[in-house]
Amino acid sequence: MIPTSYPSSQDMARLSARMLLEIKAVHFNADEPFTLASGLPSPTYIDCRKLISYPRIRATLMDFLTVTVMRNAGFEAFDNIAGGETAGIPFAALVAERMALPMTYVRKKPKGYGRNARIEGVMSEGERVLLVEDLTTDGGSKLSFVDAIRETGATCAHTAVIFYYGIFPETEKTLGDHGVALHHLCTWWDVLAEARAQGAFDAATLDAVEVFLNDPRKWQEDNKK
Repeated sequence: MIPTSYPSSQDMARLSARMLLEIKAVHFNADEPFTLASGLPSPTYIDCRKLISYPRIRATLMDFLTVTVMRNAGFEAFDNIAGGETAGIPFAALVAERMALPMTYVRKKPKGYGRNARIEGVMSEGERVLLVEDLTTDGGSKLSFVDAIRETGATCAHTAVIFYYGIFPETEKTLGDHGVALHHLCTWWDVLAEARAQGAFDAATLDAVEVFLNDPRKWQEDNKK
């Protein structure tokens, strides 16, 4: 069912951050930084995959994501919802159900046998495709998925994520230069504000995280092993 009423973007961001904190998907540790996929250190880590195990939170966030996309891109803007392998697949399925649209998914690379396909499901030439993922950091990983979608003759001008880091200024330019608009529910700034409001972490940890968020590249350079 397509939601027909919803809170403001600001309220959705705050509530989304609250839900991520509630299920302990948010991890802060400046003393023993996490290692990101890039190999760089970070005092922050978020695990959106945990959301699939919490039905009430999962349903609410998918309602939020669906109405955000429809409000920003249009109510009849898409013909197909594609999930990026693997974290985007369940969220794409849930959004597709709400929008009553076909769902597909995009592999990170051809599987190497059979049809050697990157697109699973039915995607047709001329379809307008929304790419759904769990999160984005600098936007770079989305480009390969978008290119695979476009190779079918479909178009892909929008991607939607639950969580957007919101701290790397090049992200939206990277996507924009590729002809892709980004839609998201909340950022690290929303999570930090809600964590302070709740007292979810000690003040010293939150202060250290804020230093990172204000200049992540410098923090990473200073904390390389």
